[in-house]
Amino acid sequence: MLAHPSASVPKVATANSAGVSCGGRSRGAASGAIGRAKFFRCLAVPRCDERGLRAAARPRKQELGAETNDPAHIPVLLGEALEALSVKEGGAYIDATFGAGGYSRALLAADNDIRVLALDRDPDAIGDGQALVAQAAGRLTLVQARFGEIERVAREHGFASPDGVVFDLGISSMQIDRPERGFSFRHDGPLDMRMSREGLSAADLVATVDVKSLAHKLQVLGEERHAGRIAEAIVAAREVAPIRTTYELRRIVTSAVPPARDGIDPATRTFQALRISVNEELDELVRGMVGAASLLAPGGRLVAVSFHSLEDRLVKHFLQGRTAAEIILSRHLPTEPRSTQAFAPIGGPIAPSQTEIFRNPRSRSAKLRWGVRSSLPLPEDILRLASIAMPREVKEQRFRQAREKRFRRRRK
Repeated sequence: MLAHPSASVPKVATANSAGVSCGGRSRGAASGAIGRAKFFRCLAVPRCDERGLRAAARPRKQELGAETNDPAHIPVLLGEALEALSVKEGGAYIDATFGAGGYSRALLAADNDIRVLALDRDPDAIGDGQALVAQAAGRLTLVQARFGEIERVAREHGFASPDGVVFDLGISSMQIDRPERGFSFRHDGPLDMRMSREGLSAADLVATVDVKSLAHKLQVLGEERHAGRIAEAIVAAREVAPIRTTYELRRIVTSAVPPARDGIDPATRTFQALRISVNEELDELVRGMVGAASLLAPGGRLVAVSFHSLEDRLVKHFLQGRTAAEIILSRHLPTEPRSTQAFAPIGGPIAPSQTEIFRNPRSRSAKLRWGVRSSLPLPEDILRLASIAMPREVKEQRFRQAREKRFRRRRK
């Protein structure tokens, strides 16, 4: 029989039902004796070390593959993701971001006949996952590949019509906690940031991109308010000496902008923008979701857990069936209503409970969205969807520029 996801994976409880204690008192007691404000101060947790993390804090006992190279790495919103997938016995599922194997392990543990195809572009994750492949005894196939290759890889390995696909986006704790990978400014290391260890590194990017293009990347991909000042500081610094390490870049960024008031390190958005650019993360996400939708039969589930607004907007509009042409236009202009949706209507995003955030601070910014595949085709221009990840200010600026250009043409 198929075990319900909560049978093998602890269900995340809400703060109300979990009876979270604070100084020996339950929430009910807290609201009276120590006061609501004091209770929530007790629950306060530090902000994420970085934006876009997939990792979690404490280890959980698993029925399959409990031993991992990084026992502290567990996925966020695991129970909710399995529930959204509606896991069934003998099903075939694709874990598009293997990481430390948390989702794959939970899927395999749900039923003895479930098969899982797991992808990851990071060779370290592929190497670390071989132990779980051996334990799964033929039920887990692990392939090094990008999101954009999901359709080809799935068809090659007998997963042409999976029952569900799950994307756990962002970077993992294993990547962030290894200084030699160069993802984090918390540790000094080479300025690399490449997930696949191939192509241009972040050091190559900051050494070659002109100031205007660099500022654009920081503004669009990092949603950085001080993009121009940071880009100018980076270009000025590289003329003196090459920028080779994470600490060097962090010092340049922090010297160019005022101290943060929200507790987030001033270099956070710059590092996010460079990482997304180096790995082409948004374009890969769109290609991956398109590939997953092409594979899923009607009734199949697509689940995505995102960690920052750029990813979340892409997932949201993809599942809603909206296209780039509909989204970039001004809100004051009418759009032609759509009569087709590739995924059935869904509700809003699912966020971690207060209990999960308390146990795992890195889950704080996570959002889970999911959809059920319909029999209708995808919008024709869906591959242009990455343009919706632009901040509203950038889109409005482009719209104004286009409007002014049309006005000048009319005057001529």
